[in-house]
Amino acid sequence: MPLSRIWRYPMARRLHRWLIFFTGLVLLATSVSEAAAQQQDDPVAYPQAMVFAERQARFTVLTPQLIRMEWSEDGKFEDHASLVFLNRRLPVPEFRATNEQNWVVLRTGKLILRYKLRSGEFRPDNLSVEFVLNGKVVTWTPGTKDTGNLQGTIRTLDGVKGETALGSGLLSRDGWVVIDDSARPLFDSSDWPWVMTRPPGFRQDWYFFGYGRDYKQALYDYTRVAGKIPLPPRFAFGTWWSRYWAYTDKEFEELVRGFQQHDIPLDVLVIDMDWHPTFGVKWWENKKDQSGHTLGWTGYTWNKLYFPEPPKFLSWVHEQGLKATLNMHPASGVQPHEEQYPEMARAMGMDPETKKYVPFDIVNKKFAENYFKILHHPLERQGIDFFWLDWQQEPTTKISGVNPTWWLNYAHFTDMERRGKRPLLFHRWGGLGNHRYQIGFSGDTISVWESLAFQPYFTATAANVGYGYWSHDIGGHMPGKVSPELYTRWIQYGVFSPILRTHTTKNPEAERRIWAYPAEYAAIMREAYLLRYALIPYIYTAARAAYDTGIAICRPLYYDYPDAAEAYEFKDEYMFGDAMLVAPVTGPVSEESLLATKKIWLPEGTWIEWLTGAQLKGPARIERTFAMNEIPVYVKAGAIVPMQPKMRFTGEKPVDPLIVTVFPGAAGETRIYDDAGNTLGYKGAEHSWTTVRHAQHDAGTLKIKILPVEGSYPGMHTQRGYEIRLLNSWPPESVEANGQAVKLSQDSGAPGWRYDGQTLTTVIMLSKASVSQKVEVRVKTPESLVSRAGLLDGARGKLGRLQTAMTLLNGTWTKGWSPDSLIEMAQTGRRIGFDPARAAEELQKLEEKFPKVVEDILQMDANCELQIRALAHLGQPAVCMPLKKVEKTP
Repeated sequence: MPLSRIWRYPMARRLHRWLIFFTGLVLLATSVSEAAAQQQDDPVAYPQAMVFAERQARFTVLTPQLIRMEWSEDGKFEDHASLVFLNRRLPVPEFRATNEQNWVVLRTGKLILRYKLRSGEFRPDNLSVEFVLNGKVVTWTPGTKDTGNLQGTIRTLDGVKGETALGSGLLSRDGWVVIDDSARPLFDSSDWPWVMTRPPGFRQDWYFFGYGRDYKQALYDYTRVAGKIPLPPRFAFGTWWSRYWAYTDKEFEELVRGFQQHDIPLDVLVIDMDWHPTFGVKWWENKKDQSGHTLGWTGYTWNKLYFPEPPKFLSWVHEQGLKATLNMHPASGVQPHEEQYPEMARAMGMDPETKKYVPFDIVNKKFAENYFKILHHPLERQGIDFFWLDWQQEPTTKISGVNPTWWLNYAHFTDMERRGKRPLLFHRWGGLGNHRYQIGFSGDTISVWESLAFQPYFTATAANVGYGYWSHDIGGHMPGKVSPELYTRWIQYGVFSPILRTHTTKNPEAERRIWAYPAEYAAIMREAYLLRYALIPYIYTAARAAYDTGIAICRPLYYDYPDAAEAYEFKDEYMFGDAMLVAPVTGPVSEESLLATKKIWLPEGTWIEWLTGAQLKGPARIERTFAMNEIPVYVKAGAIVPMQPKMRFTGEKPVDPLIVTVFPGAAGETRIYDDAGNTLGYKGAEHSWTTVRHAQHDAGTLKIKILPVEGSYPGMHTQRGYEIRLLNSWPPESVEANGQAVKLSQDSGAPGWRYDGQTLTTVIMLSKASVSQKVEVRVKTPESLVSRAGLLDGARGKLGRLQTAMTLLNGTWTKGWSPDSLIEMAQTGRRIGFDPARAAEELQKLEEKFPKVVEDILQMDANCELQIRALAHLGQPAVCMPLKKVEKTP
């Protein structure tokens, strides 16, 4: 047969000088170890990973399931980083390259690639990749439609009401995805890598991801070649206040005091565009500045009417433990009215006397350097912590293929990073590769239930491109006014979303202060905020995992259950970290029962419905009801969820005690992450991990181990206490910590154990000790109670529903009042809290007397509608009969 030209190239930059010919099998073993490949962001692959076919085709085996495929008309291949792919220097996997009847054949163990020699650019008849999916051979060729793509995300939800189409993602049920990088601009090799166009000439530059249903591995490998998902500062996971409103500094201070007076935590104060002169902007009047954009939309000069002394105001903000961000619309460049205009004009070679504006040109490196030095860094020195970039104008820049959203994100993020700060920005999605520059601002949605219903799917699906930190306008944006119920449910979703930020448009009727809503809703929203802050150790650990693995905090169920059809069907459910499945309520409650009904799919295993205590088995499709104060959160049996004490803001005090919440189950383990919270040290060795395990060792004996902390970071506390919470547990017979007895104590702040009768939780408070010390806790449950665990199942939820029913029926006064039997059962948790030894007796009585409670409500001579509502709330439907009598329905 004719001599075939297949060669490896030992020095990629000397392509035309070295030719190695092979006529038979070529074995390329992994000659570069993982340790040798740890250098980050090197765009040049190891030569051993490259295979050349003739002078115009190059294939780079990056992983067994990821191959870069290049064809170049002039035989020149690109080794600069592109805007997406930064690091091709991965450990070289084992693969074979052979010549089979004038076809280059690469076999990686996962993929088989074939390319016909001397056949030109890639086409369906000369290139294919083959792999096995669910036992069947799948063959891809150029032009094959990706019909199973699981989608990614889009730039913005501006103006969206309900659902909208999403862009393609990196995962597909078809088992493959191809990223076409052919026209994407490149980074140069300067100290601050800057964008440059690709050389002229026709070329194809494709990345074939053939991971089948191994979605997690696909995303991990994507972050290896395209950069990691950064870890935001810890404060970002607290509450953000945002509202489009012309606040003065005094009004902002009053707002912050409102949070403090109502005992609601807060971390970030978002200052919208009226911080600078807006010239009474009304966009519908169409007044323009020199750039042709809306007059007053862009600004860099403080409005001294609203902020007479900006540094003093920002100093006060920081004294309250808060961070501040400014809204920026940079499209108009720098107009002559700006204080910084003369300096900026001179820096750009313009005469300030001309009063001609300085055009915005963010891809011009000189402009960008002055943009930061003159316009932004001084604001940071005054006290601004990061910037909200609100680009809403042109989709292009002077460099083809570079959109301003993408490049603004890159420029702002790396500007902070180059100065040694842990970067944070707030802006829309700019496209593939923007997972490296977060947080995301999803834009101006319509304030309706349909918009809330879409956001769980939208947020989780963005994980398919690594974009793990979408922040939504909680409550929606336009017109802004929302019902108390819708706002409450939106906040409950926000608690279990990446970022919790309220916002609305400039509408006097659009209220976002939760204490301004009716008391019953305000109390529920406050409890949701407190739960968010309690969960920050869990959330921050999940954020670290996103950095390490490429798997976002919120992600679709099919990552963990790729072969279950329901994991794709139930789009409004998602995993929140590794331990929790969340299915937010996105519709109103029934007027008859004050309960919202939701269809839910639970994957295989046992799941604990957190806020009711019900234990449910999967896989199963179920229908559940939820009161206003209940959030559908399902925790894996045996999971350990790290939590923290109540705080006014995330950095108010050390996490001491560290709260270890153990869910019922045979065994469980977790690792809890921590670091300084706002430095770049997390990328190196400046962080710590705490391992916690639990297991049932015999009937009624639970052992919990907290291992010594691994690692350290500047400012780490060397001592802390622990609070262990055993959910859905019986009061213990005995508790020991490191061999010492732990006594019953009703003082919640002192060492000892106590029992919360309302939540049926054993709480064990341990004394402060060195973090380098191992802690072992042994909890013994009375043998007589071990077999009666069924009484605990769902009892917490039932107690809550009884309390609501009592409140409803007390509203029948003067005609009636809650029956004594209902009051007695609603008080069950209180009695258990005072006398934990009677817990089983009380719960048995609750089960036995519940039918009498129903019967006594039926016999009330009171407001029939309220009786029906109370009964329905208890899961006992009834109807009003003639003469306003109540009759239970079958």
